[in-house]
Amino acid sequence: MGSSGAVPAYGRYPSAQLVCIQNEYMLVDCGEGAQIQLFRYGCPVQRINHIFISHLHGDHYLGLMGLLFTLHLNHRTNDLHLYSHRGLQDIIITQLKYSSSALRFRLIFHELTPGKAETILDSKHFTVSTIPLKHKLNCSGFLFREKSKPRRIDKTVLPSGLSIRELNALKAGDDIRHEDGTVRFTNASLTLKPRKSRSYAYCSDTAYDERLVNIIREVDVLYHETTFMEADRDKAEETLHSTAAQAAHIARLANCERLLIGHFSARYIEMEPLLAEAQAVFINTELALEGKTFTLAE
Repeated sequence: MGSSGAVPAYGRYPSAQLVCIQNEYMLVDCGEGAQIQLFRYGCPVQRINHIFISHLHGDHYLGLMGLLFTLHLNHRTNDLHLYSHRGLQDIIITQLKYSSSALRFRLIFHELTPGKAETILDSKHFTVSTIPLKHKLNCSGFLFREKSKPRRIDKTVLPSGLSIRELNALKAGDDIRHEDGTVRFTNASLTLKPRKSRSYAYCSDTAYDERLVNIIREVDVLYHETTFMEADRDKAEETLHSTAAQAAHIARLANCERLLIGHFSARYIEMEPLLAEAQAVFINTELALEGKTFTLAE
């Protein structure tokens, strides 16, 4: 939804991404104009039940109140979970107070622990954990990991007449047995291996920090901020941001499959030089630009 850094520039919006896992939709950061982008790209806004805010610099949350009011006006009633470092609850309650507003749905706040990697959401199909980042404010990235998937029934060899209980046993990895306990059908003869469990790491604002490597090792896709180029590394170090080459180096050290780069400074009009700088270190790098969809194959 947004690839720009601190301010909107050249048609680029501040940070916001929509993540979908097993038909569960989640918003990651919510910069200014996020709801406009969500509607522009036909995203199922009412199906978002979890919003993760990496830190409380405005370019990562200033679109949140507008989105909350739109959900309210559209008669949302389902609970909405918000994950953030300390302060977001006060910000939202203050705005609701002075606008004499009461939302139709319940907000459930989850406060992140600074500097700690911890599981903050344990869903049926996946988990979400925090990634401690090095920035001027308490800041966390988010690691999405699918849980192990069941074995797949091979319909080409499946005998007829099996019960639902027996089919579920196959999916769980068990053999099908006769009443006396002897094996009737082996699991291996009737099933295929589980589909791949996918992973995605979102690292918003952060200085170069190799402590990330062990947390994000071998993820399928890594998003890592690239606010600056190497020619402006002094600015990156001053503001605790990263260069394109540094993000690529982290992806290479962690043996990631793919790297997405974003959070571009307004000093850059064209994005191709940042892409080229990253690809010189880690070839499988792509620009995370507005409107782009990245699908992880199973």
